[in-house]
Amino acid sequence: MSSCSCKGIRTCITCEKEGKIPFLDLQQTAWTDFSNHPNHEGDFILYPGIEIIHNFVSPDEEREITEKIYQTPFVDSQSGRRKQDYGPKVNFKRKKLKCDVFTGLPNFSHSLYKRMKDYPVLKDFIPVEQCNLEYTQERGSAIDPHFDDFWLWGERLVTLNLLSDSVLCMTKDDSPDIEIHVPLTRRSLIVVYGPARNIWKHGIHRNDITQTRLAITFRELSSEFQSQGPSAKLGQDLMDIALSFKGVAVGNKAV
Repeated sequence: MSSCSCKGIRTCITCEKEGKIPFLDLQQTAWTDFSNHPNHEGDFILYPGIEIIHNFVSPDEEREITEKIYQTPFVDSQSGRRKQDYGPKVNFKRKKLKCDVFTGLPNFSHSLYKRMKDYPVLKDFIPVEQCNLEYTQERGSAIDPHFDDFWLWGERLVTLNLLSDSVLCMTKDDSPDIEIHVPLTRRSLIVVYGPARNIWKHGIHRNDITQTRLAITFRELSSEFQSQGPSAKLGQDLMDIALSFKGVAVGNKAV
C-alpha cells in the first residue's frame, strides 16, 4: 500500500520511489526566457482568457496570510501536494453536494475578496470555495493538465500565488505540439476565464516547483446555481455561507 495519496495515473516522488511509474512527463520545465527562446519563430497565436494582477498583496500581507494558513493542518493530496479545503462536500460524478460541512471561507480571505472588487474582471465575482495547495520540490509536487469541473464551478478560476514564482502550463489535446506558459509571479493574482478556462487544460510541471509554493484558488458557481438556474436556492445558500468568512477547513472541523 502506497504511503502517499496519489491515485490513478498521478504520482509523486514518494510513490515513484516505491516503484510506481509516472504516466505523464511531469519533469518538463517551462521556458520562461521569452526573449531568447530557440523556437520562437513563425506566427504568434492569440490567447485570450488570462489576466495577471502583479503584487496583489504586499510582502507583509504575504507573510501574514502564510502564517495564518500554516496554523491549520494540511491533508495530503495527490501528486505530492498538500491541501486545505473550504467548500461544500462534492461528488462530481453523481453531481451531488452537501453543505453541512461547509462553514464558509476563512476569515483572512475577507480582505482579499474585497480587494478583488477593485478590478473589472472580478467586480461581480463571488467565491464559494477556497482551496489552499502547498507545492514543494522535495515531494515532487505537480498537477497534470486538467479542466476544473464545469457542472459546479463557473467561468472564472482565481489563484493567488505565494512564496515563489512558478509557471502555469496550458495545453490542448488537439494541439499536442503547443504549450502556453503563463508566468505565475510571487504575490500575483491570476484570473483564468473564457477559452483559457473552457478550451485549454492547465497544469504545473514538477520542475517548475523550485521552492515551496502556496496557491490559494477561489472558485465561483456555474450558471446552474446562479439566480436563474435550476439550483439557484442551493447556490444562494452556498454564497451566504461562504461570505460569512467564518470557515474551518473541511476535514479539520472540531467534533
